[in-house]
Amino acid sequence: MSGPHSRRSFLRAAALGGSLGLAGCAGRLADARQLLPHRGPEAPTGPGAADRAPADAEAFTTFRGGLKRQGYYPEATVPADVRTAWRIPEINVGDHTAAKASVVRDPDGNYLVPGDSGEVRSVTVDGAVNWVADTESSTRGIHGTPTVANGLVYVGAYDGALYAFDVATGERVWRTRLGGSIGSSPAYHDGVVYIAVEHPTPDGSMAGCDALTGEAVWTDDTPTDHPHSILAIDRDAGRLVVGSNDGNLYGWSYPALEHVWTFETGGAVKGPIATFDDSAFFGSWDHSVYRVGLASGAEKWAFETDDMVMGGASVDTDDETVYIGGHDGRLRALDTATGEERWNFATGGYVVGCPTVTREHVLVGSYDTNCYALRKGDGERVWDVSADGWVSSTPHVDDDGVMFTSRATEETSGKAIRLVDSA
Repeated sequence: MSGPHSRRSFLRAAALGGSLGLAGCAGRLADARQLLPHRGPEAPTGPGAADRAPADAEAFTTFRGGLKRQGYYPEATVPADVRTAWRIPEINVGDHTAAKASVVRDPDGNYLVPGDSGEVRSVTVDGAVNWVADTESSTRGIHGTPTVANGLVYVGAYDGALYAFDVATGERVWRTRLGGSIGSSPAYHDGVVYIAVEHPTPDGSMAGCDALTGEAVWTDDTPTDHPHSILAIDRDAGRLVVGSNDGNLYGWSYPALEHVWTFETGGAVKGPIATFDDSAFFGSWDHSVYRVGLASGAEKWAFETDDMVMGGASVDTDDETVYIGGHDGRLRALDTATGEERWNFATGGYVVGCPTVTREHVLVGSYDTNCYALRKGDGERVWDVSADGWVSSTPHVDDDGVMFTSRATEETSGKAIRLVDSA
């Protein structure tokens, strides 16, 4: 497909050039879920298992550590001081203000580095590039973060397509054009890859594609504007949720995928949605942070900030604290139960990416060009590193250090940067 298309035409179009009617979606969705029940990351078992990040493999390969998008890595350690191990230029080359794509690691330990150049790179821990996979030409490239399952790297791009690349070689396995653009990140579960899709007008939809073939097996046109937000799937609560530029948070039953409620805010909901304790946590361009019940879509609390909130929330499920930044330049720690502020830290620029939370620290980037490490208990700065470009991606942390990407400036391209312990 090429040229402008309406949302309705995309909803009528099948993956891979075929024809798919909405009446057949339920059966095809069931078929896709039965196809790969064992090839994704394994789920944990035992009491409370579903409330934990599903498994080490999923924590590595799903943006924000799992389908609930909590951004909490209790086993990871942030070094007391860091040095730059390496930088790779030309990752981000555009000036689009949306948060840039973030880094994840594949099951073999390679970094997957997407960028608005339209490329995904597989990079070793030493900074050597294994392969570079290209998406089709578009002015804004990739802003979503990949997920990995079935030996495939799934990522959406601003050409409106969802891609699957071989994780070992970078070879394109399939491409399914779903709309006008995709700025969101995919989620994989039970043989299906779910993604939010943007259409001209503006308009929006949700889609689920067969993980092996790319065939669209579910579509829903409920959003009425671009859903740039990143969906969360909370299997405990039986909900799939996503935000939209129309100011709404939408909830579907899961796995039935029936739209069950809409929660309205006063501004665009652009960031990832995090879920915990039967609730969704997210920010809005109406300057507020919300907790909304997943069962009914009812507001539980709202915290007013001093400016728009574009980034996503992270939830420490042990301390029951939600961390979120905003255009007022502050990272805030809020009580998950009440919304009461515990502390805030002022950076020198917008905070539009998501924080990353460990047992002792919080990592966050800022438009002041720095990536910060803060003490989780009181928000005191531990260290900061300049990227020579706005840091709107979400930092990735594990035992091999910290990885993040920066946005391009007039003087230099955006880079992928790896930080390691300076000791």
